[in-house]
Amino acid sequence: FRDLKVDDIKKLVDEGHPVVDVREDWEWNKGHIPGARHVVLASILANPTGQKFEDGTIFVCAIGERSAVASEMAVALGVKDVINFRGGTKAWKDAGMPLETP
Repeated sequence: FRDLKVDDIKKLVDEGHPVVDVREDWEWNKGHIPGARHVVLASILANPTGQKFEDGTIFVCAIGERSAVASEMAVALGVKDVINFRGGTKAWKDAGMPLETP
């Protein structure tokens, strides 16, 4: 998988790449990248084949550590062109990008 920072991630989000946020519920509820899908990392680890991820999926968490684990899992499941958002939701927010709440 590739580690990309906020500017590259923004371009991919604008192009329509799917975004999966692997943070806990309380973190998700405080704000997430608009259009992201919420799949808690623990649920991916507990049941790796229980979720389907598209090729080109961007995984995001708070700073990029948990999303790296999710990215590794997706690669192991055969997903192509997996992207880890290095810097995560914190970098997105710090760059002044919009967050959406449920």
